[in-house]
Amino acid sequence: MKELAIFLSKSLLGWLVIQMCLSFIFLLYVRTWRSQNLPDDQLPKTAIVLCLRGADPFLHNCLEALLQQNYPNYSLKVVVDSQDDPAWQITSDTINRLGATNAQIDHLRIIRHNCSLKCSSLIQAISDLDDSYQVVALVDADTIVHPHWLRELVSPLNNPKVGVTTGNRWYIPTGKYWGSLVRYTGNIATVVQMYLFGIPWGGTLAVKTEVLRQTGLLEQWAQAFGEDLMMHNVLRKHGLRVKFVPSLIMVNREECDLLGIIEYLQRFLLYSRLYHPRWLAIVSEAVSSILFPSLAIIVFLLSLGDAQWDVAALLFNSYSIYTLGLLLLMLVMEIGLQPVICAQGQPGTQLSIARVGKMLLAIPLTQWVYGLAMLSSLWISTVKWRGIIYRIYSPENIRLVEYHAYDSLDQPIDSKISL
Repeated sequence: MKELAIFLSKSLLGWLVIQMCLSFIFLLYVRTWRSQNLPDDQLPKTAIVLCLRGADPFLHNCLEALLQQNYPNYSLKVVVDSQDDPAWQITSDTINRLGATNAQIDHLRIIRHNCSLKCSSLIQAISDLDDSYQVVALVDADTIVHPHWLRELVSPLNNPKVGVTTGNRWYIPTGKYWGSLVRYTGNIATVVQMYLFGIPWGGTLAVKTEVLRQTGLLEQWAQAFGEDLMMHNVLRKHGLRVKFVPSLIMVNREECDLLGIIEYLQRFLLYSRLYHPRWLAIVSEAVSSILFPSLAIIVFLLSLGDAQWDVAALLFNSYSIYTLGLLLLMLVMEIGLQPVICAQGQPGTQLSIARVGKMLLAIPLTQWVYGLAMLSSLWISTVKWRGIIYRIYSPENIRLVEYHAYDSLDQPIDSKISL
């Protein structure tokens, strides 16, 4: 048992060092990033596409921000699942209240049964664009953008080697739900991974229309469960890359309970297994972040039962250093991204003693929740997403098997909880 304890101890501390180094690389990129925004006369005509099903908690804020962009020539194209969807009324009211003339709302006319509803909506909105549009920007309803969001998103596309620009989300937990803390904790590692692997996030993404035609992305979305993860490999085949823009790390204040986060993680991990270009790296990270700490706890308890005090002390010290190191890393990441968040006029996470204590407790909870979701995602083939049931046979074989229009019964009781 002592040899196993030594192996686990070295593994934990080694993985902690690796995570610190990768996070430092990410923060160094964020710190040294300098925006080079194009002047008005060089910015291409752009369409923002927003696909809606259900009234997200901050949908009206999202719409208001999208309609008040510091960008000379753009349109907002909103595709709502149906005219009976509660999002339709919110969108219509917001457009009318602001008197926006550059916004159009449409319902999903064709429900494709071999891809997700979001992919169907994207294909419809982009196919309806005329040839004057040179860029398409994608955004999610949980993204509340700042006034320069579109300018900062589109400007790097001026580089002919850049096929897609993107940002990422940053959760702000209030402490009301443990699910929110788990999602916040896990997302810190996800943000770093997506930057290192060059993975775009569909919640803030821009692509040139000529790249859409060149790569045949619309045809691939027509048989896909999601739009963003696959783009890395598609672009690479055409000599193009994904450009991450640090100023587009967008704050998300929605809440999530534990049951909701497990369902979300199962869906996300299945989605990653289908399309992530570095799926084996994700599995390796899961082994290091979930399996080794859990084994350390189990061996620690066994060593206590066998009165092997030296083994128990080794594992206790190693696990304590590892967990406190992760807490320190979380705090460093939070503080390191505060300038980005503040520049958007958003308040960051309030780091009180109670909040830091909850963050510490959330670390092992996150490991167990992610472990449970990872294991269960390996054999599930049926996914429920916003009330729609899909059956997943392969990355190119998706079936929508049960559809109904979104109604009030699908809406969470707590208006701040994610859909």
